[in-house]
Formats: sequence, structure tokens, C-alpha cells
Amino acid sequence: MNRAILTKITLIVCLFTASFSVVAQHVEEPANPPKEWTTSYKPFRIAGNLYYVGTYDLACYLITTSEGNILINTGIASSASQIKASIEALGFKYSDTRILLTTQVHHDHVGAMAAVKKATGAVMMVNEKDAQNLVTGGKNDYYFHADHAIFQPIKAERMLRNNDTITLGDTKLTMLHHPGHTPGSCSYLLDTKDEKRSWHVLIANMPSIIIEKKFSEVKEYPDMLRDYAYTLGVMKDLKFDLWLASHASQFDLHGKRKETDGYKPEAFIDQNGYIESIAEFRKAFDKKLAEE
Repeated sequence: MNRAILTKITLIVCLFTASFSVVAQHVEEPANPPKEWTTSYKPFRIAGNLYYVGTYDLACYLITTSEGNILINTGIASSASQIKASIEALGFKYSDTRILLTTQVHHDHVGAMAAVKKATGAVMMVNEKDAQNLVTGGKNDYYFHADHAIFQPIKAERMLRNNDTITLGDTKLTMLHHPGHTPGSCSYLLDTKDEKRSWHVLIANMPSIIIEKKFSEVKEYPDMLRDYAYTLGVMKDLKFDLWLASHASQFDLHGKRKETDGYKPEAFIDQNGYIESIAEFRKAFDKKLAEE
């Protein structure tokens, strides 16, 4: 066989194998998710070009622009069809999804990410500190200790760092690195406007602590204590008009609006609630720190 042809065949096989190794893994999502994670919720317009398309508790956000749309978070694997239905119920095309982001690489926020990416061809962007966990499907996660992937692995096309911007059409987001919950946990700031005014929006990854052991006992994440201390220090000083988070329960979505409510962005004006929440996370951190 011609050497040039053989070289081409070898290259194709290698590329196929490399691609296949990312997706063709045993994936087993943690069983028995909370009911609130899978219960559907009517999508709604939050403010301007920002929409809620998540489940009852797993918050997912659609940001529409003149050049396509941005999706932040996807919930667990079964959420893919709900997200598609929610986007279309709002009158947008699912296929117009151009960029995928997440606030943290845990299965309850990226479980359906691979399915959405495959269906839409969107570009995946992730905080560089969570990129390895994303490409292994959470296999190396400090909390789950799984010997297999717990969500479909994804190789991101762009790595993000603190204060990086993501721009699509007429919309710009700023990524804020808030490590602790995961090494690459992050929040986003964006400005949006409606018919009356502009809104400065924070989509926060709240620094919840989910481990029972001491910080120093988490060998897979040796910087956890330092990262939480940093994040709690910077998050308390953030200023914004509207506050949202990775879980609906974290920003009291269901206390602030009914599913049948119309457009009312002012429902999410809650700087005081945010500060109180950060203070509670600080107390939890100090209590855990005292165990060291």
C-alpha cells in the first residue's frame, strides 16, 4: 500500500481512537437523585435576554444574543429533553445554542452537557481548574470516589481563567473563579436590559461544603481549605442588581416567584439575602476549620 495512503489511514484511526476514548466509557450516574432535581419547571424570562430553563431546583440559564445563544448548566443526564423543551417553549431554537458553560463540574450541573453539545454543536468552555474532571466524566471527583465516569466526558474547546470574558453577539459575560466546592467552581456577571432599564446580574456558584471529613483529609483536593477561604473573602464584596445561583433553592426562587407569575425581574433584587447566605456559608466553613 502507498505509504502516503497508509499514513492517512493511520492518522484517521488515531483521531477516531482519541475521540472514541473520550465518549466510549462506562457512565453510571449516582442513583436516586432528589425529586426536586428531576421535577420540571415552567421556563420564564428572568430579565432582558436572560431566561430560566432548568428543573425545579437545578438552575440552567439561557442567554439569547444576536449571534446565537449561551446555555449555563444542564442538570443531570435526564434533563436534556427538559432543557430542549424549555428553550423551544420560550420560542427559541435549540439548534441556536452556540456556547456551553457551567458553574461547576459536578454531575448535577453537567450531566446532560454532552447530549446538548452533540445535538447542537455548541462550543464547550470551562474553568481550567475543572477541565480534567470534565474530560474524565467526574471519575476523579474528590466527593464521589467513583471508579467509572458519572457523566458523559467532554473535552472543552476553551479553558477559562478568572476574569476572562465570554462574548457572543451583543452580550458579554465575565467569569469569576470561586473555587472550593470544586477546584473550578465559578460565577458569572453580565449586564442585560429590558424595555425599562439595565440589570447587572450575578449567577453565583454558592460555596457550599459537602464533605463530612476534615479539609486536610481530602487528599484529592489538597487546596480545598485555602480555596474556600479565598472564595468566601471575595464573594462577600460582590455588587449586583439581581442574584441567581446554581440551585434554585440557594436563591429562594420558589419563595420569590410563583410558576404562574409573569415577567418581574425585581423579584431577584436581593443583595441582603445574598450577604446573609454568604455569612451562613462562612459559619459552616469556620466550624469545619475548627476540626483541623
